[in-house]
Amino acid sequence: MVDITHKFNTLRKAVALAILKVSTLDTIDAIHNKKVPKGDVFEFSRASGLLAIKKTSDMVPDCHPLPIEYAHISYEVVDLTIIIRVEVHTIYKTGVEVEAMHGAMNVALTIYDMLKPIDKGVEITSVKLESKKGGKSDLIETVKEGFKCAVIVCSDTVSSGIKEDRSGKIIVNKLAKYGITTSEYVLIPDEKDIIQEKAKNFLAQGYQMILFTGGTGLSLRDVTPEAIRPLLDQEIPGVMETARMYGQQRTPLAMLSRGIAGFMENMLIMTLPGSVGGAVETMDALFPAILHVFNVRKGMRHEEKEKE
Repeated sequence: MVDITHKFNTLRKAVALAILKVSTLDTIDAIHNKKVPKGDVFEFSRASGLLAIKKTSDMVPDCHPLPIEYAHISYEVVDLTIIIRVEVHTIYKTGVEVEAMHGAMNVALTIYDMLKPIDKGVEITSVKLESKKGGKSDLIETVKEGFKCAVIVCSDTVSSGIKEDRSGKIIVNKLAKYGITTSEYVLIPDEKDIIQEKAKNFLAQGYQMILFTGGTGLSLRDVTPEAIRPLLDQEIPGVMETARMYGQQRTPLAMLSRGIAGFMENMLIMTLPGSVGGAVETMDALFPAILHVFNVRKGMRHEEKEKE
Protein backbone atom coordinates (compact mmCIF):
# COMPACT_ATOMS: atom_id res chain seq x y z
CA MET A 1 0.00 0.00 0.00
CA VAL A 2 1.09 3.56 -0.66
CA ASP A 3 2.51 5.36 2.39
CA ILE A 4 0.08 8.12 3.45
CA THR A 5 1.50 8.76 6.92
CA HIS A 6 2.91 12.12 5.78
CA LYS A 7 -0.56 13.35 4.79
CA PHE A 8 -3.06 15.02 7.08
CA ASN A 9 -6.81 14.72 7.48
CA THR A 10 -9.00 16.97 5.35
CA LEU A 11 -12.60 16.85 4.20
CA ARG A 12 -12.66 14.80 1.00
CA LYS A 13 -15.62 14.22 -1.32
CA ALA A 14 -16.18 12.17 -4.46
CA VAL A 15 -19.10 11.64 -6.79
CA ALA A 16 -19.33 8.68 -9.17
CA LEU A 17 -21.85 7.96 -11.90
CA ALA A 18 -23.03 4.64 -13.34
CA ILE A 19 -25.25 4.39 -16.37
CA LEU A 20 -27.55 1.42 -16.94
CA LYS A 21 -29.91 0.92 -19.89
CA VAL A 22 -32.96 -1.31 -20.23
CA SER A 23 -34.55 -2.43 -23.48
CA THR A 24 -38.25 -1.61 -22.91
CA LEU A 25 -40.46 0.85 -21.08
CA ASP A 26 -42.17 -2.14 -19.49
CA THR A 27 -39.01 -2.66 -17.43
CA ILE A 28 -39.08 0.95 -16.26
CA ASP A 29 -42.76 0.59 -15.33
CA ALA A 30 -42.02 -2.60 -13.38
CA ILE A 31 -39.32 -0.76 -11.42
CA HIS A 32 -41.55 2.22 -10.59
CA ASN A 33 -44.53 0.05 -9.70
CA LYS A 34 -42.36 -2.34 -7.67
CA LYS A 35 -43.37 -5.35 -9.73
CA VAL A 36 -39.89 -6.75 -10.30
CA PRO A 37 -39.98 -10.35 -8.94
CA LYS A 38 -36.75 -9.98 -6.96
CA GLY A 39 -38.04 -6.96 -5.04
CA ASP A 40 -37.79 -3.17 -4.82
CA VAL A 41 -34.96 -2.42 -7.27
CA PHE A 42 -33.93 0.97 -5.96
CA GLU A 43 -34.03 0.04 -2.27
CA PHE A 44 -32.20 -3.27 -2.71
CA SER A 45 -29.51 -1.73 -4.90
CA ARG A 46 -29.11 1.25 -2.53
CA ALA A 47 -28.42 -1.11 0.38
CA SER A 48 -25.97 -3.04 -1.77
CA GLY A 49 -24.20 0.16 -2.79
CA LEU A 50 -23.82 1.35 0.79
CA LEU A 51 -22.31 -1.97 1.78
CA ALA A 52 -19.94 -1.84 -1.20
CA ILE A 53 -18.76 1.65 -0.24
CA LYS A 54 -17.89 0.49 3.27
CA LYS A 55 -16.19 -2.70 2.05
CA THR A 56 -14.05 -1.14 -0.69
CA SER A 57 -10.73 -1.76 1.06
CA ASP A 58 -11.67 -5.42 1.48
CA MET A 59 -12.13 -5.83 -2.27
CA VAL A 60 -9.48 -3.49 -3.72
CA PRO A 61 -6.11 -4.57 -2.25
CA ASP A 62 -4.29 -1.24 -2.46
CA CYS A 63 -7.13 0.86 -0.99
CA HIS A 64 -6.68 2.12 2.55
CA PRO A 65 -9.46 1.44 5.09
CA LEU A 66 -11.04 4.76 5.94
CA PRO A 67 -14.05 6.12 7.84
CA ILE A 68 -17.12 6.81 5.70
CA GLU A 69 -18.67 9.96 7.14
CA TYR A 70 -21.45 10.30 4.56
CA ALA A 71 -22.81 8.34 1.61
CA HIS A 72 -25.78 9.13 -0.61
CA ILE A 73 -27.15 7.17 -3.56
CA SER A 74 -29.70 8.66 -5.93
CA TYR A 75 -31.35 7.63 -9.19
CA GLU A 76 -32.60 9.45 -12.25
CA VAL A 77 -34.60 7.72 -14.96
CA VAL A 78 -34.44 9.25 -18.44
CA ASP A 79 -36.39 7.25 -21.05
CA LEU A 80 -34.70 3.80 -20.98
CA THR A 81 -31.65 5.01 -19.03
CA ILE A 82 -31.09 4.79 -15.27
CA ILE A 83 -28.47 7.24 -14.01
CA ILE A 84 -26.97 6.20 -10.67
CA ARG A 85 -25.22 8.90 -8.65
CA VAL A 86 -23.12 8.00 -5.61
CA GLU A 87 -21.60 10.65 -3.34
CA VAL A 88 -19.18 9.81 -0.53
CA HIS A 89 -17.52 12.04 2.11
CA THR A 90 -14.75 11.41 4.62
CA ILE A 91 -12.36 13.34 6.79
CA TYR A 92 -9.14 11.46 6.27
CA LYS A 93 -5.68 11.41 4.69
CA THR A 94 -6.73 10.00 1.33
CA GLY A 95 -9.67 10.43 -1.00
CA VAL A 96 -12.85 8.42 -1.58
CA GLU A 97 -12.92 8.22 -5.38
CA VAL A 98 -12.59 4.44 -5.44
CA GLU A 99 -15.21 4.06 -2.72
CA ALA A 100 -17.69 6.13 -4.72
CA MET A 101 -16.97 4.20 -7.94
CA HIS A 102 -17.11 0.86 -6.17
CA GLY A 103 -20.49 1.82 -4.73
CA ALA A 104 -21.79 2.95 -8.13
CA MET A 105 -20.58 -0.25 -9.80
CA ASN A 106 -22.25 -2.41 -7.18
CA VAL A 107 -25.53 -0.50 -7.41
CA ALA A 108 -25.52 -0.98 -11.17
CA LEU A 109 -24.63 -4.67 -10.89
CA THR A 110 -27.40 -5.26 -8.35
CA ILE A 111 -29.94 -3.58 -10.62
CA TYR A 112 -28.68 -5.67 -13.53
CA ASP A 113 -29.08 -8.85 -11.51
CA MET A 114 -32.59 -7.94 -10.42
CA LEU A 115 -33.75 -7.00 -13.93
CA LYS A 116 -32.18 -9.72 -16.05
CA PRO A 117 -35.08 -12.22 -15.45
CA ILE A 118 -37.52 -9.75 -17.04
CA ASP A 119 -35.24 -7.91 -19.49
CA LYS A 120 -32.56 -9.77 -21.42
CA GLY A 121 -31.38 -6.52 -23.02
CA VAL A 122 -30.36 -4.71 -19.81
CA GLU A 123 -26.76 -3.49 -19.83
CA ILE A 124 -24.34 -1.41 -17.78
CA THR A 125 -22.86 1.11 -20.21
CA SER A 126 -20.45 3.12 -18.05
CA VAL A 127 -19.08 3.82 -14.60
CA LYS A 128 -16.99 6.94 -14.06
CA LEU A 129 -15.78 9.46 -11.52
CA GLU A 130 -17.70 12.71 -11.91
CA SER A 131 -15.86 14.87 -9.39
CA LYS A 132 -13.61 14.87 -6.35
CA LYS A 133 -12.59 17.47 -3.78
CA GLY A 134 -10.22 17.66 -0.86
CA GLY A 135 -6.55 17.29 -0.06
CA LYS A 136 -3.56 19.30 -1.23
CA SER A 137 -4.54 18.95 -4.87
CA ASP A 138 -7.32 21.49 -4.21
CA LEU A 139 -4.90 24.04 -2.75
CA ILE A 140 -3.65 25.86 -5.81
CA GLU A 141 -1.75 28.46 -3.83
CA THR A 142 1.19 29.91 -5.75
CA VAL A 143 3.52 32.87 -5.61
CA LYS A 144 4.14 35.43 -8.32
CA GLU A 145 7.32 35.74 -10.33
CA GLY A 146 9.96 37.68 -8.44
CA PHE A 147 8.87 36.31 -5.06
CA LYS A 148 11.86 36.59 -2.74
CA CYS A 149 12.40 33.93 -0.10
CA ALA A 150 15.32 33.18 2.21
CA VAL A 151 16.20 30.10 4.23
CA ILE A 152 18.34 30.73 7.30
CA VAL A 153 19.93 27.90 9.27
CA CYS A 154 20.51 28.80 12.93
CA SER A 155 23.17 26.45 14.30
CA ASP A 156 26.51 26.96 16.04
CA THR A 157 27.91 23.66 14.78
CA VAL A 158 26.67 24.07 11.19
CA SER A 159 27.79 27.70 10.82
CA SER A 160 31.25 26.81 12.15
CA GLY A 161 31.60 23.91 9.71
CA ILE A 162 31.59 21.14 12.34
CA LYS A 163 28.38 19.64 10.96
CA GLU A 164 26.83 19.68 7.52
CA ASP A 165 23.42 21.27 7.16
CA ARG A 166 20.60 18.94 6.12
CA SER A 167 17.43 20.65 7.32
CA GLY A 168 18.00 23.88 5.42
CA LYS A 169 18.70 22.03 2.18
CA ILE A 170 15.57 19.94 2.59
CA ILE A 171 13.51 23.10 3.09
CA VAL A 172 15.00 24.62 -0.06
CA ASN A 173 14.12 21.49 -2.04
CA LYS A 174 10.58 21.39 -0.69
CA LEU A 175 10.05 25.07 -1.51
CA ALA A 176 11.09 24.35 -5.10
CA LYS A 177 8.25 21.81 -5.38
CA TYR A 178 5.82 24.68 -4.79
CA GLY A 179 7.47 26.90 -7.38
CA ILE A 180 9.40 28.96 -4.84
CA THR A 181 13.02 29.75 -5.58
CA THR A 182 15.20 30.33 -2.54
CA SER A 183 17.01 33.57 -3.26
CA GLU A 184 19.29 33.31 -0.22
CA TYR A 185 20.45 30.33 1.82
CA VAL A 186 22.41 31.40 4.90
CA LEU A 187 24.15 29.65 7.80
CA ILE A 188 24.41 31.60 11.07
CA PRO A 189 25.17 30.80 14.73
CA ASP A 190 22.53 30.73 17.47
CA GLU A 191 22.98 34.38 18.37
CA LYS A 192 19.97 36.60 19.03
CA ASP A 193 21.56 39.75 17.58
CA ILE A 194 22.65 38.00 14.39
CA ILE A 195 19.21 36.42 13.91
CA GLN A 196 17.51 39.79 14.27
CA GLU A 197 20.04 41.48 12.01
CA LYS A 198 19.40 38.95 9.23
CA ALA A 199 15.63 39.40 9.49
CA LYS A 200 15.95 43.19 9.28
CA ASN A 201 18.35 43.01 6.33
CA PHE A 202 16.07 40.76 4.32
CA LEU A 203 13.11 43.01 5.10
CA ALA A 204 15.08 46.00 3.78
CA GLN A 205 15.83 44.02 0.60
CA GLY A 206 12.12 43.47 -0.08
CA TYR A 207 11.89 39.79 0.81
CA GLN A 208 8.38 38.35 1.20
CA MET A 209 9.22 35.27 3.27
CA ILE A 210 11.97 33.97 5.55
CA LEU A 211 12.16 30.45 6.93
CA PHE A 212 14.47 29.97 9.91
CA THR A 213 15.41 26.42 10.83
CA GLY A 214 16.95 25.63 14.20
CA GLY A 215 16.96 27.24 17.61
CA THR A 216 13.33 26.41 18.47
CA GLY A 217 14.06 23.76 21.09
CA LEU A 218 14.71 23.94 24.83
CA SER A 219 18.48 24.24 25.10
CA LEU A 220 19.97 27.46 26.43
CA ARG A 221 21.33 28.23 22.94
CA ASP A 222 17.89 27.90 21.32
CA VAL A 223 16.97 31.57 21.03
CA THR A 224 15.30 31.89 17.62
CA PRO A 225 11.75 32.49 18.98
CA GLU A 226 13.05 35.06 21.47
CA ALA A 227 14.91 36.84 18.67
CA ILE A 228 12.02 36.89 16.23
CA ARG A 229 9.00 37.56 18.45
CA PRO A 230 9.88 41.24 19.21
CA LEU A 231 10.18 41.91 15.48
CA LEU A 232 6.70 40.69 14.58
CA ASP A 233 3.93 43.19 13.98
CA GLN A 234 1.37 40.40 13.76
CA GLU A 235 1.87 36.90 15.12
CA ILE A 236 -0.09 34.00 13.58
CA PRO A 237 -0.43 31.39 16.37
CA GLY A 238 -2.41 28.92 14.27
CA VAL A 239 0.50 28.32 11.90
CA MET A 240 2.81 26.64 14.38
CA GLU A 241 -0.10 25.17 16.33
CA THR A 242 -0.93 23.30 13.12
CA ALA A 243 2.69 22.21 12.65
CA ARG A 244 2.95 20.95 16.24
CA MET A 245 -0.35 19.09 16.00
CA TYR A 246 0.78 17.45 12.76
CA GLY A 247 4.12 16.51 14.32
CA GLN A 248 2.55 15.28 17.54
CA GLN A 249 0.65 12.65 15.57
CA ARG A 250 4.01 11.29 14.46
CA THR A 251 6.22 11.77 17.52
CA PRO A 252 5.38 12.70 21.12
CA LEU A 253 8.35 15.08 21.15
CA ALA A 254 6.79 17.59 18.73
CA MET A 255 5.16 19.38 21.68
CA LEU A 256 8.61 20.58 22.75
CA SER A 257 9.07 22.75 19.67
CA ARG A 258 8.69 26.49 20.36
CA GLY A 259 8.43 27.72 16.78
CA ILE A 260 6.50 30.91 16.01
CA ALA A 261 5.24 32.59 12.84
CA GLY A 262 4.01 36.00 11.86
CA PHE A 263 4.48 39.13 9.79
CA MET A 264 7.28 41.64 10.15
CA GLU A 265 5.61 44.43 8.19
CA ASN A 266 4.71 42.52 4.99
CA MET A 267 7.36 39.81 5.29
CA LEU A 268 6.26 36.42 6.59
CA ILE A 269 8.68 34.82 9.07
CA MET A 270 8.41 31.21 10.19
CA THR A 271 10.74 29.42 12.60
CA LEU A 272 11.05 25.69 11.96
CA PRO A 273 12.74 22.98 14.03
CA GLY A 274 16.39 22.26 13.31
CA SER A 275 15.97 18.49 13.13
CA VAL A 276 15.48 16.93 9.71
CA GLY A 277 12.27 15.21 10.77
CA GLY A 278 10.87 18.35 12.36
CA ALA A 279 11.67 20.47 9.31
CA VAL A 280 10.12 17.96 6.92
CA GLU A 281 6.96 17.54 8.98
CA THR A 282 6.51 21.29 9.40
CA MET A 283 6.84 21.88 5.67
CA ASP A 284 4.38 19.06 4.94
CA ALA A 285 1.92 20.47 7.46
CA LEU A 286 2.02 24.08 6.25
CA PHE A 287 2.57 24.09 2.50
CA PRO A 288 1.02 25.05 0.17
CA ALA A 289 -1.85 26.35 2.38
CA ILE A 290 0.39 28.89 4.14
CA LEU A 291 0.89 30.73 0.85
CA HIS A 292 -2.72 31.90 1.08
CA VAL A 293 -1.59 34.52 3.62
CA PHE A 294 -0.13 36.57 0.78
CA ASN A 295 -3.50 36.73 -0.97
CA VAL A 296 -5.08 37.81 2.31
CA ARG A 297 -2.46 40.51 2.88
CA LYS A 298 -2.83 41.68 -0.71
CA GLY A 299 -6.57 42.03 -0.20
CA MET A 300 -6.06 43.95 3.03
CA ARG A 301 -3.68 46.39 1.32
CA HIS A 302 -6.20 46.88 -1.50
CA GLU A 303 -8.95 47.70 1.02
CA GLU A 304 -6.68 50.19 2.81
CA LYS A 305 -5.95 51.98 -0.47
CA GLU A 306 -9.67 52.21 -1.27
CA LYS A 307 -10.34 53.81 2.14
CA GLU A 308 -7.64 56.39 1.45
